[in-house]
Amino acid sequence: MNEYTITCGSTADLPYEFYKENNIKYGCFHFELDGIDYIDDLGKTMPYEKFYKKLDEGAIPSTSQLTQSDYINLWKPILKEGNNIIDIGLSSGITGGFNSALLAKDELLKEFPDRKIAVIDSIGATAGYGMLVSYAADKKKEGMNFEQLVDYLEELKTHIHLWFYSTDLTGYLRGGRISKTSHIFGTMLKICPVMNVNIEGKLIPRDKIRGKNKAKRLLFEKMVEHAQNGKNYDGKCFISHSDCYDDALELKELIENEFPKLKDKVFITMISSVIGAHCHKGTVCLSFVGDKRD
Repeated sequence: MNEYTITCGSTADLPYEFYKENNIKYGCFHFELDGIDYIDDLGKTMPYEKFYKKLDEGAIPSTSQLTQSDYINLWKPILKEGNNIIDIGLSSGITGGFNSALLAKDELLKEFPDRKIAVIDSIGATAGYGMLVSYAADKKKEGMNFEQLVDYLEELKTHIHLWFYSTDLTGYLRGGRISKTSHIFGTMLKICPVMNVNIEGKLIPRDKIRGKNKAKRLLFEKMVEHAQNGKNYDGKCFISHSDCYDDALELKELIENEFPKLKDKVFITMISSVIGAHCHKGTVCLSFVGDKRD
């Protein structure tokens, strides 16, 4: 009997239909734009296209993580219904929200001592985070119990790769990752930083590629290098993008042509406003299951 509910954050970048179909509850991160506070509610309040257009026009957003109160408000109704909780959170290497979840867990278990709450650090974001949630939903449907699923996810997360590139360096400048000079010359030379998320869930610069087509090719080559069974890989593949669907589609077509045994078609999703506030328009992320991350 599946006596638990899976929860996650909006930064898993999955569509509303997925959450509804799989009975997964999600907590909304927050962002501020033009002096107005918004919840990152899967593009309902502010459509993603409008959000990225505002960034193009020079708007400077700020973001905030899920708080302890947010987690309590998300989880308490579930516990009252008699269900346990498996929460999958945005990487602790990116946000402090994981600690907020742990604090909420401690507080709620005092009120509901007979319930169980597992808080899993996805060590991922966007497509990689969403893929972990997707696998969790599959295994729940297959009948995995609470403890089995927790153990499964703790192992699987170390094998989910997330590689990405960006064509807009604005987010890197504002985040202090590059200097103003590097931003100017990088933009002039069309430099696309290629990064991945390591085993600690931190963003690691891996290469600087001139031109998005070469960067796109490098992401594909990383999948060939790291995917389980190479081009015989038969797992899932997720791509997320920040308002550059054509680039995501080109990568999808390349992968589907070269990986004939994929589980379903490559899944393309939009990068949410909170993640997009940091990477800006023109980012493409690729996620798959592979060897253990370094």
